[in-house]
Amino acid sequence: MGKGIWVYAEHKNGKVKKVTYEMLGAARQLADQFAEEVAAVIIGKGVGELAPALGEYGADKVYVVENDALAEYTTDGYARALARLALEHQPTAIFLGCTVQGRDMAAQVAQRLQTGLCTDCTKVELQDGQITLTRPIYAGKAFVQAICPEARPVMATIRPNVLPVSQPQGGRTAEVVQVDVEPGDIRQIIKEVVRQVSTRPELTEADIIVSGGRGMKSAENFKILEELADVLGAAVGASRAAVDAGYAPHSMQVGQTGKTVSPQLYIACGISGAIQHLAGMGSSKVIVAINKDPEANIFKVADYGIVGDLFEVVPLLTREFKKLLGKEKEC
Repeated sequence: MGKGIWVYAEHKNGKVKKVTYEMLGAARQLADQFAEEVAAVIIGKGVGELAPALGEYGADKVYVVENDALAEYTTDGYARALARLALEHQPTAIFLGCTVQGRDMAAQVAQRLQTGLCTDCTKVELQDGQITLTRPIYAGKAFVQAICPEARPVMATIRPNVLPVSQPQGGRTAEVVQVDVEPGDIRQIIKEVVRQVSTRPELTEADIIVSGGRGMKSAENFKILEELADVLGAAVGASRAAVDAGYAPHSMQVGQTGKTVSPQLYIACGISGAIQHLAGMGSSKVIVAINKDPEANIFKVADYGIVGDLFEVVPLLTREFKKLLGKEKEC
């Protein structure tokens, strides 16, 4: 085996994030072609119990980096731990999720390793013996391919929900390596962690998202989107216009200056389709647009469009989905 294709296993609230499993699938394909191993690196405190699942999704080896100082994420602590491990083992490539944490951490690690970094990649493949990375440019209007023939390790952040998740192989195990890495001087101090409790999936992890724009007219009107989302088991998002108008918090914002999402189904309600919003959700598998303006830009990217008043259409959809999914009494 060679030096390995590494995946940083991001986790939250005791669960491995979905993008980790997506990256493991891509890493497995590359590693098989390179005749190398796939290694996952998980950092934190008490995270060893998450290692078995990583093996089932394709990891040959799992480096478990645990330290009391790593109980909560900090840029210094986590970046230093991953970089020191990489310097010791010299992997061929390192992939991180293009999440808030992944983007924050990847640049620091790349700098410490004196290598390049390709961000927000939507495809990873082997071409002519080189790892080839595809990423969108011009707000998703075009794509560019990048290769790093001299850089080692090749580093990239991978957009969540764009790569397929391989089926887990029950009983498949990975070698678990406990690593003692001294995190060193951590300049960031975590005073308090405030977690929002919600029964809905996290926006960047959701398979279905119902989003509202300026057409929602008020924060109170987002309740009709929440009702539809609860029936579908979806997350609720918002456009920048809705956030700027005070209809929704920034944590719900989808777009170039918000969160990038790629769900299986994206339902856009009262969203005009500004370029910056499309940049954040344009890679959704199926897009349904509801807008009373037939000339709205959102219809140009939508797979299905409904021209009508969202305040009539959305409640109707909610009622029909309740019947279809048998949730009439439950809801």
